[in-house]
Amino acid sequence: MFSAFWAVLAFFAVLIFASGGSSRTPRFDLAFTGAGIAFIVTLVIAAMLSMSYKDNADHLGKGSGVNLSSKKSAGHGGHSARPDSQAPGAPDAAPGTDPR
Repeated sequence: MFSAFWAVLAFFAVLIFASGGSSRTPRFDLAFTGAGIAFIVTLVIAAMLSMSYKDNADHLGKGSGVNLSSKKSAGHGGHSARPDSQAPGAPDAAPGTDPR
């Protein structure tokens, strides 16, 4: 249906514009040629796109990659943002951090 739509659109576009105005006879030969070309080209493009589709491997959706969840990150590279020697209730040493 996708290719047929573009073929019909190309048919009417070529039929209108190839004749050169309303006073001349419509060029059906060019319109059918344009429709056939548009049909074949869109059919080949759709077939190539459908053949190139491939699902991702199962292991790609698992693990601790970037942006897999909306929970607060522990820091870059999976390391904690706070050193282990610092107590959990102690204030941060970095200036400008807001504990709220």
